[in-house]
Amino acid sequence: MGQSACREVKCGLCDVPDVEIRQICPPVRLSRGEWIAHMGPMPKTNMGRSGALVLFSGGQDSTVCLAWALDRYDRVETVGFDYGQRHAVELAARQAVRERMVAEFPAWKQRLGEDHVLEMRGFGAVAQSALTADRAIEMTEKGLPSTFVPGRNLAFLVYAAALADRRGLTVLVGGMCETDFSGYPDCRRDTLEAQLGALNLGMAQDFSLETPLMWLTKAETWALAKGLGGEPLVALTVEESHTCYQGVRETLHPWGYGCGACPACDLRAKGYDTWVASGRPELAG
Repeated sequence: MGQSACREVKCGLCDVPDVEIRQICPPVRLSRGEWIAHMGPMPKTNMGRSGALVLFSGGQDSTVCLAWALDRYDRVETVGFDYGQRHAVELAARQAVRERMVAEFPAWKQRLGEDHVLEMRGFGAVAQSALTADRAIEMTEKGLPSTFVPGRNLAFLVYAAALADRRGLTVLVGGMCETDFSGYPDCRRDTLEAQLGALNLGMAQDFSLETPLMWLTKAETWALAKGLGGEPLVALTVEESHTCYQGVRETLHPWGYGCGACPACDLRAKGYDTWVASGRPELAG
């Protein structure tokens, strides 16, 4: 599959020094009907499309992506996946985030539509990892963390696209990122482009896949949260979203709840500390 044109540009929207954001062009029609995913921040000119479905786990990244979508689309629905993850706190965080967004951001209340939770425990049983079984979090012989669930994002996109087809939604929004990430191959732009092309061919659809965090660091993700909803959205993300692989909700750190030791907490904490050290800038959505 060919690649969409892209360019490197200066952000110009925040005070973080030397921020480079890679802008990927909007979906481009290729031969045989494939569509290339839009993999970076998108201008608000796409408001008015039929609506968006956000892949929403209740974590930091998907919380910011939900706010990003609500800032752009008149109709936004969310979908979560019960794939047998060890800690149900992740699913509980989803509802807490949605309820607080509705309460604190009146402009988004009318846009936030239904929430869907899809049962995928059979998949989780096949693709076991440290997220679905009692295993140590460590590097495997393949050079991937034991938290990697093989094909998880690919399976999520199949289920999400099927739901979007039935709900009349043409835009999928995900928090995948290959800047500050754990090395999961199904978070990479090339993987997602290939999957989107297959979905559009197999469903006779014209879905687009928006990944606004693809080229952002974790520090820039905090800045984007502030740009979308100010300090109230930052506070919501800290207090309600859940990222910790160990499911810890007893300890509230400046960056949020978590054990403070697992790879997910480490990425989140380092990003927050870098953002704070830069003066808590905001990045326009």
